[in-house]
Amino acid sequence: MRMGAPITVGVDGFAESPPAAHWAAREALLRDLRLRLIHAWNPPAHPAPVLPHEDDQCYWSQRLLTDLVGELRDTHPGLRVSAELVPRETVPALLDAARDAEMLVLGSRGRGTPGGFLLGSTGRRILAHGVHPVIVVHADDKPLTADVAVGVSLRQPNEEALRFAFDAAARRGGVLRAVHAGTNGPGDEAAAADEAEPGAEGALDAALRPWRERYPGVPVAEAFTAERPALGVVHTAPGSGLLVLGRDETEPDPVPHLGSVIHAAVHHAPCPVAVVPRG
Repeated sequence: MRMGAPITVGVDGFAESPPAAHWAAREALLRDLRLRLIHAWNPPAHPAPVLPHEDDQCYWSQRLLTDLVGELRDTHPGLRVSAELVPRETVPALLDAARDAEMLVLGSRGRGTPGGFLLGSTGRRILAHGVHPVIVVHADDKPLTADVAVGVSLRQPNEEALRFAFDAAARRGGVLRAVHAGTNGPGDEAAAADEAEPGAEGALDAALRPWRERYPGVPVAEAFTAERPALGVVHTAPGSGLLVLGRDETEPDPVPHLGSVIHAAVHHAPCPVAVVPRG
């Protein structure tokens, strides 16, 4: 944990923002961190004529933050929360805010519905280029549980994702469910080379051993499935309160490619999803 770093939430005017903010508030209290709400908006290129404040976009953006801050303080006593209206484009504003945050939390509408951060370029770019963990909270996520699931690749385990997952399970007092999925199916040659290799049980145990030693109080359950990783990880997530996935370095691209596992998880997992970049 970086000393003094807050948990930051990207807030917009859609209905998915409050569930994300409340999840982040619980996480901030769990970690004894500040919560920071960020709402980015694009100011007009030319000054607008003088309007009553109720017609001013800035007024409504500020009102959105003020109301949500009040709701969070009422619901989560002891929460340290602040809000900031940032007159910039959404993606650079949130990526900049994320650099100074312990994690960035984004809201997403329910699985399979249009709108929200994730079905546009905004969500893809933030997930692809965030330098710290980005957590996606769906508006219709199931009730929280203490268990944490983490997807583990055996070729090159993402140590940052494992650290984040073990730490989250320790703070919640839950079980860590380490999920290893793979198949020899066509079109997934890279996964097949990784996942079908014999001795997967031993390789998974070796990947988890240093973290079991660092977090001896965290119960660990290992899960294997022959499904493709994109399906297997999502199908083993139910029952967990958080799914953690690692992300490799993403090349600059107008349409970032997140990979099939992350793409499937953020759209279909029944719980919040943490995407953790490799350090």
